[in-house]
Amino acid sequence: MEFYDTAPSHDLTYSDVFLVPSHSEVGSRLSVSLAPQDGTGASIPIVSANMNSVTGPRLAATLARRGGLGVLPQDLHLQDLDAAIRWVKNQPVAFDTPLVLGPEQTVADALRQIPAIEGHGIVINDQHGAFLGCISAARLGTALADARLGDLLHGRLASIDADDVTDPRAAFDLMVAADLEFAPVLHHGEVVGTLSRTSALRSTLYQPALDASGRLRVAAALGINGDVAGKATALTAAGVDVLVLDTAHGHQDGMLRAIKTVADLGLGLPIVAGNVVTAAAVKDLVAAGATIVKVGVGPGAMCTTRMMTAVGRPQFSAVLETADAARQLGAHVWADGGVRYPRDVALALAAGAASVMIGSWFAGTIEAPGRLETDATGRLYKESWGMASTKAVHDRFDRLDPYELARKELFAEGISSSKIYLDPLRPSIEDLLDMITSGVRSSLTYAGASNLAEFHERALVGIQSAAGYEEGKALPVSW
Repeated sequence: MEFYDTAPSHDLTYSDVFLVPSHSEVGSRLSVSLAPQDGTGASIPIVSANMNSVTGPRLAATLARRGGLGVLPQDLHLQDLDAAIRWVKNQPVAFDTPLVLGPEQTVADALRQIPAIEGHGIVINDQHGAFLGCISAARLGTALADARLGDLLHGRLASIDADDVTDPRAAFDLMVAADLEFAPVLHHGEVVGTLSRTSALRSTLYQPALDASGRLRVAAALGINGDVAGKATALTAAGVDVLVLDTAHGHQDGMLRAIKTVADLGLGLPIVAGNVVTAAAVKDLVAAGATIVKVGVGPGAMCTTRMMTAVGRPQFSAVLETADAARQLGAHVWADGGVRYPRDVALALAAGAASVMIGSWFAGTIEAPGRLETDATGRLYKESWGMASTKAVHDRFDRLDPYELARKELFAEGISSSKIYLDPLRPSIEDLLDMITSGVRSSLTYAGASNLAEFHERALVGIQSAAGYEEGKALPVSW
């Protein structure tokens, strides 16, 4: 990356900079590769944050199916984290994970998990797991809230035989021929997944992130205290693909000891560690055994660290400096936090990040943990909170005695409850991935880069005023 006809005199964040187009021989944005090449096996440079309100098993599986990587949070108890990893590993690759409910459950129950929109649906199984039928999500919007789901099953049960789906294009053509927007996929009478026309189309464009056994990849976070070696070993036994050592202040002796402890186990997995914002921190963490360093202190939407402590650094400059240091050591960085638009993801990658970690943006999706709620105006949202907030601290240390728990909660910081609204045009994480990756692919073509390594080299970055940033925004109404 080079700065265009200027040199920064102060640290920069994403809104301070822009990409300058260069001569390009790249003919199509679909011909570029977004694979990060950081040892994680991902095919797109998108990682979901290890936040309780962001990454659960369902979101992790969906993200991996499209080539990204979900990081399960460390606040889960070890047995629950083990179960979550194994659940992701058992999910279908070629089909979507079915949302299964029982016939006695109500429309209201279903609408807490999925909005009434086209292209989605639910599968109804009886108490023994036998398939009874499916209901399109759009149908839920016209039914009474207290109606039993079993009573909505009428007529012939539309489904697809897994043996008829030879490849993603065949799946799309099959659904068009059958005039289906959504359908369960059955194998010998059992549901093995679901399909929509859009998901079949996506399977022709995205390459899933798979392990050596052909299962979806997943990462998991662990703290730096307690039995770090025991937890890392247990997560590896469960099938985790990437270990993330995570704490708010990554450049500390506790982190260095934890990295060395895990590295000395010889588990053969990428070790991610952070968070930091300086080249000196990268050198220390990599020397201890980290292969990827997580960069970002304070840029997240749920984070109050900078306002509470004055600690942090504008994210673009933090990524630029740390990525350069990591590259010289044969390591990589993940840019963690501060992205609000696809442009921000592209700028993080231009600065040298291998992947970009996204939190609150993904919290307002169908696949994120938590129930769908409706505000007074009828808009759908999910609750989100910061990982240093009182709510997160309570969840993390719920097994402590009341006195010790109260001590930790007394100095909690961050937002404990925030409404993250679903975008009615992009309610699924897959919808957001389409928007983000299409923007980033175009960024590469503007730079004349066919892959991320070339993008790191060819990107031209300019510095702009606040007015320049505002000029780039589309107007929501006519002037």
